[in-house]
Parts: sequence; C-alpha cells; structure tokens
Amino acid sequence: MASSFLRVSLLFISLYTADGFMEYILVRCDFNSSDLNDIEFIYSVYYNKMEYARFSSSLGKYVGYNEIGVKQAAVWNSDPSILTGMRAQKGTYCKPTIDYYYQAVLPKSAEPYVRLSSTEPSGGKHPAMLVCSVYDFYPKQIRVKWTRDGQEVTSDVTSTDELADGDWYYQIHSYLEYTPRSGEKISCMVEHASLKAPLITDWDPSMPESERNKIAI
Repeated sequence: MASSFLRVSLLFISLYTADGFMEYILVRCDFNSSDLNDIEFIYSVYYNKMEYARFSSSLGKYVGYNEIGVKQAAVWNSDPSILTGMRAQKGTYCKPTIDYYYQAVLPKSAEPYVRLSSTEPSGGKHPAMLVCSVYDFYPKQIRVKWTRDGQEVTSDVTSTDELADGDWYYQIHSYLEYTPRSGEKISCMVEHASLKAPLITDWDPSMPESERNKIAI
C-alpha cells in the first residue's frame, strides 16, 4: 500500500464516578510503514474529555498540558522504570499490531461496484447530466473517468472526493454534464487496485434503472 498516515487506537476506561466525572486513557500507534522509525507510540490521559498528560515515543517522556498534568508528568518522568516501560511500547505493542495489519488487512482489496444514473443539471450549460456512483471499494485510491465513443471526456466533469463509509470501504461519485447526440456511446471507466482490467459501464438511456444497475454490478 502506498505510504500514508495510519493509526491504530485502543481506549481504556480507567475510572469513572456516579456524578459523571471520568478519567480514561487513549493509546494509539501512528505509522506510515511497519519500520520502527515510521512508528510513533502515544499514550494520552484524559479527564472529562480534556487531555492533561501525554507520553510520546518521539519525545521519550511525559508532557503535561495543565497544572495537574505538568505535576503528574514530572512524577512519571522521575521514575526510570516507568519511562523504560513506556519507551519500549513502540516495539512491544505497536510493532506486532502494525505487522498484523500489513499482513492481514492493508494488502487486501475489495472490488467496487458501479451504478449509472441520470439527473437534472442545476444551472448547467448542458441539458443532461449522468452520475457514475462507485461503491464499496478498498483501498482508497481509485480513478473514475468518462468516455464518449471510446475517447476520454475531460470537460464538464466533476467528482467528489473518496468518501469513507466508516467500515474500511469507500465510495465516490463522478458527474458528467453533456448534450445527448444520436448514436453516441457514453461509458464510465473505473480503475482500481482490485481490478485486473478497467471496469467499464455503458450508459443506455433506453434501459430501466433497475436493469442498468444489474449490468453495472
């Protein structure tokens, strides 16, 4: 997978009281690769949603963010055994977890499926607009383009960003404003790491919407 900012987080609820006050710890590993030099271990301590102290492997010590946090960080930093244990977490906790993700999760891919539909353009200079909606693909990187009679269309095309579904999958929507011509062939072409060849879906204005969706899938 191309280098990118990734994160593995683990939340520990350590203390709460009946009147709603809560202290909790958030442990996370930020990484661009499985190399130790590209990993940062961060241990944050919160009280009522406010982070008041943090250990970062890039600093190798605790830092406080308010009066109580500064005092507590000084106590932790004065104990060599605590600092030794925290400094080791990048290798003992983050590295095995990240290695697992690179082996079992990140190299995987999911093929997209496509739906073509038409909609009324709002204030555009053309009388028609097509929408190419691409769903449930992973990883995020994807290319969606339009062709007219086999030639790529570059004008009057807009697109959303890749939108995260929150379940590792993504979706994207591309829009083409155009003036229909008799006998033309308009297609949406999708290129993605999960596909051995580009996925091409042809627009057929005479076909019912339900049938177009079946062919696109």
